Amino acid sequence: MDAAQTIRDAIADVTALRLHRTGDPALGAAVGRIKTLQAQRFRGTYADLMASPAFGPAARFFLEELYSDTDYTDRDQQFGRIAGTLQTMFPAAVVETAVALAVLHAQTEELDQDMGRAWKAHEANAASDAIRYTTAWRTVGQRHARQQQLQRVLAMGSDLARLTRTPGLRMMLRMMRGPANAAGMGALQKFLEAGFDTFGQLARQRGGVEHFLAAIEGRERSLMDQLFDADPVTCETQLARTLGQAR
Repeated sequence: MDAAQTIRDAIADVTALRLHRTGDPALGAAVGRIKTLQAQRFRGTYADLMASPAFGPAARFFLEELYSDTDYTDRDQQFGRIAGTLQTMFPAAVVETAVALAVLHAQTEELDQDMGRAWKAHEANAASDAIRYTTAWRTVGQRHARQQQLQRVLAMGSDLARLTRTPGLRMMLRMMRGPANAAGMGALQKFLEAGFDTFGQLARQRGGVEHFLAAIEGRERSLMDQLFDADPVTCETQLARTLGQAR
């Protein structure tokens, strides 16, 4: 399957999930709450990195582009419209990153929707957001999908860092800003430029990219193991503390 079709299929999956939520407002509200809690959790888990001059920009980029409760409908619609044109306007390495973003986005939306259903189902017997989130997580399960999602997030960071080592690519992106906006690719252009600049800055620090991605991997794996396997009281206490740190 070529890059354009992969992007179209991923965006079609996301669109179908959104349409389903439109017809079920309670589910839509539940998924919205899940996304908000996950963004809040990310802020708490990485409060130290976000406050760091060295790692703050990369942490905020991950939050805004990968862990956010932002509505990405406009970006998705652009992706769907320009999937075929993408391969003619951007270098192959950039196209691969765009494909990876679309696939990760579709998987994240599907997991969030499953979490929303479980969140709704446990409305009556949850004493706190931390308890309810933990219960929903364990109801959904899908450990392999969660591990795959994390690997895709880490690969996205590695891909963006690799792009910064492509000679002339930053100049090319700057020159393409006008044509990309005119062709309806403004959201993709913004993502690529922000990612390039953020990880370019990080790559200039010796071991910066490796340190940042290792922190993401270590903390996310620890959280996943805890949510799947830890004693429920311990898990809920730690999650509540992390959510509180983000306030």
